[in-house]
Amino acid sequence: MLDHVIANQKKNDEGESIYEHIERKEIRKGAAATTTPEIRVTRNVPAGTGTDHIPMGPEGKPTDENAYRAELEKLVRSLVWASEDGRAQRDAYEKLEKHRKDKGELIDATRNAFTYTFIARELRGERTLVKFKMEPNPAFKPTSRATSIFAKVRGVAWIDEEANELAKVEVEVTDDISIGGFLAKVYKGSHFMQERYELAPGLWFPTYAQYDFDGRRLFINFSVHERTFYTQYRRIGPPKEALAAIRAELSKPAPTTGDP
Repeated sequence: MLDHVIANQKKNDEGESIYEHIERKEIRKGAAATTTPEIRVTRNVPAGTGTDHIPMGPEGKPTDENAYRAELEKLVRSLVWASEDGRAQRDAYEKLEKHRKDKGELIDATRNAFTYTFIARELRGERTLVKFKMEPNPAFKPTSRATSIFAKVRGVAWIDEEANELAKVEVEVTDDISIGGFLAKVYKGSHFMQERYELAPGLWFPTYAQYDFDGRRLFINFSVHERTFYTQYRRIGPPKEALAAIRAELSKPAPTTGDP
């Protein structure tokens, strides 16, 4: 089951490179219960070697049509560049491919970095999820700084039994994690969770994530509490296909406001 889950997770990550979505972040800094969240809503569109984050209003719609169309024009230029075959583009795609390879190796490492203990079967709607406890595997030998972090976290994973897909995961930091040497540190007790659903045929994407991190950056302590909602997934395709879609969107007349 876990081998299938890992293979499917890699497929899902590749799928995200051709699907756009709306992302709503609610960010609190300091004590989570006493601060007003900062709300950021963006339309996230894959643009070949990166992702364009177009600002949106609180309801996931543009608040300023002219500014929104200007962002789409900028996206067109990014997609035109990403569709060309030049040295700069090849270098950018090679860097992207290395990042994907590194992430794939990190996902592969989770197979042996943890021991998985069956807890129970639970229903989520009409789907059966298999719940596992994840504990660091003392026999695991890290191969990089990134994989060494696995020894300092534990969690719970819920696997969709029929699809062999990761449906939910919760992770807790069990020991302080240093990042960039002395530059930053994430403290013990920090927490992360994510939920995923099948939102396209054979592809499971995040719908909700939550971070509660305490730590230190240089000599300043920080506390970040972030909730992210992912909605309106839509296939937009690789750069040439996405370029045609965005140009078609720009060709439509801008909505007008005011009384008729």
